[in-house]
Amino acid sequence: MTLDELIAYCAAKPGAEETYPWGDAELVCKVGGKAFAFVGLDAHTVGLKCGADAEAAAPWRERFPDDVTISGYVGRYGWNTVSLKGAVPDDDLLELVDSSYEAVVARLPKRRRPA
Repeated sequence: MTLDELIAYCAAKPGAEETYPWGDAELVCKVGGKAFAFVGLDAHTVGLKCGADAEAAAPWRERFPDDVTISGYVGRYGWNTVSLKGAVPDDDLLELVDSSYEAVVARLPKRRRPA
């Protein structure tokens, strides 16, 4: 999957918005004001919520040890960083994006959830 395809997929999610809070090198895709994907534009990576905590997100790191790592700063909350240039199949990557988005939406107050 290319970087542009990933960004388009994230942006197509209901209520998704693109932000650049730390400059042009990282795009943060949000829903209801909460991040569901941290896209490293220079590194060709994406940080996604993969479980309730680091232990729940571990199976993805075990399955793809060279291409999925625990995310800095937020990894203890179940976030992994996935390399777009690695061996993670597109279907699995899209599943991770969908799961991250759904996990964030589920925690939003009902009034902030997309229609």
